[in-house]
Amino acid sequence: MFHWCDCVVGFHRFGLLQACDGTNADFSVVYDGEKLVYYDYENQRTVLTLPDFADPVEAPDLSKPALRGANVCRQALAVLNEAYMNPPEELEPPWTSIYPKSDVKLKTRNTLVCHVTDFFPPPVGVSWTKNDLNVTGGASLSPYYQNSDGTLSVFSTLSFTPEEGDVYSCTVEHRALERPQTRIWVCVVGVCLGVIGAAAGIFLVFRANALCS
Repeated sequence: MFHWCDCVVGFHRFGLLQACDGTNADFSVVYDGEKLVYYDYENQRTVLTLPDFADPVEAPDLSKPALRGANVCRQALAVLNEAYMNPPEELEPPWTSIYPKSDVKLKTRNTLVCHVTDFFPPPVGVSWTKNDLNVTGGASLSPYYQNSDGTLSVFSTLSFTPEEGDVYSCTVEHRALERPQTRIWVCVVGVCLGVIGAAAGIFLVFRANALCS
């Protein structure tokens, strides 16, 4: 990495060259394209490069600006290397839906599915609640599945026995989300079960998604 700045005084051009890599550094004053004076980091001294026939000139002490410049240069080099070698990771936030696996029947064992998709990278965290209380048992998380666009999907399932009025939620956490994403499913089953009950459940899923998105 190097930095160059110069200025013109009359008919002459002065320049300052500062360069560094992982182990070496250069701090030089250039006059009309020729190196006039530089700092010798190995021997820790300022060196004039005038020809032998030139009149003696007292060289300015470059130690402080040279050492400070080398530190700044290496810090900047480390930042650039980090940015080049480890570019920012692309983040894709998840989209979540919740639905029952089977037609809903009161007091009949069933499974709630929390489908989390279109996210990257892993992992995601999924948690469940029932009537605003955390559920610690009966939940599972599938392996990650890759979508055609390179994003991922995962399923979390919760075994439950529906009771009318129960409210279930799954909450998803992912680094691309500003806040956790929650989806709600409400158990409301009418007198007619089977297909009608399933249709009511599907309606509530979409209604809950609209309220919580």
